[in-house]
Amino acid sequence: MSSVMWPPLHVGEGDAALTIRVATLADVPMLERWDVDPDVIACTSDDPNAEQAFGGAIWPDEIAGNCDVSCYYIVELAGRPIAGMQVIDPHLEPTHYWGESEPNRRAIDIWIGDAGDRNDGHGARMMRAVIDQCFADPAVTAIIIDPLNSNRNAHRFYQRLGFKVIGRRFFEADDCLVHRLNREDWEAAHGA
Repeated sequence: MSSVMWPPLHVGEGDAALTIRVATLADVPMLERWDVDPDVIACTSDDPNAEQAFGGAIWPDEIAGNCDVSCYYIVELAGRPIAGMQVIDPHLEPTHYWGESEPNRRAIDIWIGDAGDRNDGHGARMMRAVIDQCFADPAVTAIIIDPLNSNRNAHRFYQRLGFKVIGRRFFEADDCLVHRLNREDWEAAHGA
């Protein structure tokens, strides 16, 4: 079985250097703060009364559960945490959030914690690095994501990266527009 838990990834240099590392319990207070940011909530829930982006997430438990099939990451910009990511194997992940999923896929979730770090290209850079890391495993055939159907900005963002819409789906109460990026499309676009 291949793992979704990797050593730190490094992207760029100097003030633009991104490091994507496994989240630790020391990151919990920051994750809890980001979890109540109104913009992060709006990107993760259609519920206008939601008070938490990842409803029901108990961050110490989430982080303690990092393993080969589900792992949270912190993205640092020149050493300063700016974002969170989760990478899972949707076929093996124990909550079965994705339902029945084919093997050899990955699912990615991404959120930038503070407003001042959004819309600066960091999201695209971190996604490209993690996509490359997912496809570094020759068994992985596709990556899936589930932005809210109402989040048109996220749709454009993911589609610029090469993801294609595969359809609407409800995950509990959340109306999502599921996208997929196939390995062959990524490799064709990036000369692999």
